[in-house]
Amino acid sequence: MKKPQRISVRTRVLTGAVAAALGAGTFGAVSASASAPAAESRAAVKADTSNRHLQQTTHLTVDAASRAAQATLDAAERAGQRVTVAVVDRNGNTIVTLRGDGAGPQSYESAEKKAFTAVSWNAPTSELVKRLEQTPNLKDIPGTLFLGGGAPVQVKGAPIAGIGVAGAPSGAQDEEFAKAGVAALSR
Repeated sequence: MKKPQRISVRTRVLTGAVAAALGAGTFGAVSASASAPAAESRAAVKADTSNRHLQQTTHLTVDAASRAAQATLDAAERAGQRVTVAVVDRNGNTIVTLRGDGAGPQSYESAEKKAFTAVSWNAPTSELVKRLEQTPNLKDIPGTLFLGGGAPVQVKGAPIAGIGVAGAPSGAQDEEFAKAGVAALSR
């Protein structure tokens, strides 16, 4: 019976370094090839855009969302209010959030939820508060907040984003600032 050979620490370190380098090289090659689709693949995607099973949508750019958020924050600051502004896309994903100087800690999450609620129902959240009288369980939907302060951003009547504001003494004021952000997008 042959005794197993012991490998020195130096040999183990060198072997591990070589294996890591080979693995990194392979990963880099895979990543490089994955980021550049073949020409025939790009052509196939272009050819399918007329497919009746595909739908085109409109989205705000980060630049547009940032301008809207800043216009909203500016409107609140002119009124002497300390608020947080959130802009979400059509799917409710946060694009940008600006927390104004001195805004309360609860305002961050509230602004995001108001924006999500406005885009989800394509209506200002002050209108949605009224709907709670007929359907009180609406408030139980996760991620929503039925308080004034959210406004949808629309293109041809369809919601593409939502702006939510939280931190002013009333939801009506929050919503006034959110509408200033929506108006900034049409300039």
